Amino acid sequence: MKNKIAIGLEELIARPPEYLKGKRLGLLSNPASIDNQFNHASRLIHHFFPGQLKTLFSPQHGFYAEKQDNMIESDHFLEPQLNIPVYSLYNDTRIPTKKMFDQIDVLLVDIQDVGTRVYTFIYTVSYCLEVAARLKKKVIILDRPNPIGGTQVEGNILSKDYASFVGRFPVPMRHGLTIGEISQFFNQEFHIECDLTVIPMKGWRRQMYWQDTCLPWIPPSPNLPTPQSCMVYPGQVIFEGTNISEGRGTTLPFEQFGAPFLDTKKIKAQADEMIKGAFYRPVNFEPTSGKWKGNLCKGFQIHITSKEEFKPYLSSLILMQLIIKNHKNKFKFKEPPYEYEFKQMPIDLILGSKTLRKKLTALEDLIALSNQWSKELKKFKSISGKYHLYE
Repeated sequence: MKNKIAIGLEELIARPPEYLKGKRLGLLSNPASIDNQFNHASRLIHHFFPGQLKTLFSPQHGFYAEKQDNMIESDHFLEPQLNIPVYSLYNDTRIPTKKMFDQIDVLLVDIQDVGTRVYTFIYTVSYCLEVAARLKKKVIILDRPNPIGGTQVEGNILSKDYASFVGRFPVPMRHGLTIGEISQFFNQEFHIECDLTVIPMKGWRRQMYWQDTCLPWIPPSPNLPTPQSCMVYPGQVIFEGTNISEGRGTTLPFEQFGAPFLDTKKIKAQADEMIKGAFYRPVNFEPTSGKWKGNLCKGFQIHITSKEEFKPYLSSLILMQLIIKNHKNKFKFKEPPYEYEFKQMPIDLILGSKTLRKKLTALEDLIALSNQWSKELKKFKSISGKYHLYE
């Protein structure tokens, strides 16, 4: 079947805007910044805008997406083939400096987001928008699909008291926006006022998951190797704030989770009554790095059986609560630091709320709690809907 989706990068190349003539260009990208033929954005822009590409920028995990874990910084360097600097925006600063932007007139952004509040790429873009606004530079977002669709939103809205690099703005855990849409949302709703243009895709529809696009999948970061891992990530990421392995250091990061002390039989019996749209298959695994390295962990692999019914965030909250209930003496929340926050509990930053952690540990009814989020989610959808670019 011939692919009918043209991403923003391809639209830029097919119809280069007149206003880019003679402009000095920067590009924020990583290995997932490719077209349908696997050509990297940096090579395409170098070819179609000869002599104009002056600087490259990279988000968390590095220009080559080689850095495995959080708070592992990547260096600035000279890109050997293009002979231009690559500035890491996950280094001693997450915010571009004036010196970095002095070399460009326009910043092109072509990075693959994954539709989840805690994924840092959208905040790297937001910092770029703020600096560009201050320095009177233009930003162009080359839009890409949200791999987990654009119709479902889920979770509590982040409390401003827990704003961090894994959640700068009050959005739900699963936001349902493309990188172009959420950039416009940030720019307008939080008064950044950058000169921002989004080059939309052609052929993408809001109900599409990545598997519906026929586009090649390149992992935007090492622990999201497949579209399936993105589908569970809005929930499974919460285990980063605990002593439960979220599957890092295995072949199925986020798709499997566990710890040496889990009673999988007991947890499964309780989870099956409460969770819809997924089958939790008991597994044993041994991480080669990260938590419980070299230890046999008992846990589950998540098999999504209905993406319409499956609520990744609520499901993982339920699972965490069941682990707390059955293993209260062995389960632990991680201590700081986490993503450059040295005082707040990592779990509170991930959940975007302190009260949610307390309700989890008090064994409050999570399904009833999630129903209480519907009012704030409705408000978020009505505001974010103004920035929808696709049917």
